[in-house]
Amino acid sequence: MHGNAPHAGPPDAEPSAERRRTLRRELVDVAASTRALLSDEFVVGGEISGGADGLRATVAVRPPAGSVVSAGVEAEAGADDPTVETLARDLAAGAVLEAKRAGRSGPRAAR
Repeated sequence: MHGNAPHAGPPDAEPSAERRRTLRRELVDVAASTRALLSDEFVVGGEISGGADGLRATVAVRPPAGSVVSAGVEAEAGADDPTVETLARDLAAGAVLEAKRAGRSGPRAAR
């Protein structure tokens, strides 16, 4: 059979409870680290969703102005893993930049 067969692809196995816990821990770690870098005007949240590719965790930041900034979270990193802090810094920087851009293009920028 070819790869485009209707039954091709990963099996429909339910992710393990351990995999869900690990992903949730990573989500919480990245969200908490991101939240610590930003003022209270920025809203940080996350969700775990399931799809054809398995579980996926996403952390998102809503700046006080501008669009939401988000990133996917991997379940392999630990709380002490530098990728958690790197991802948190990247999300925070992106949200601040988005707020700054939105501030420049807002009604006050035309004055």
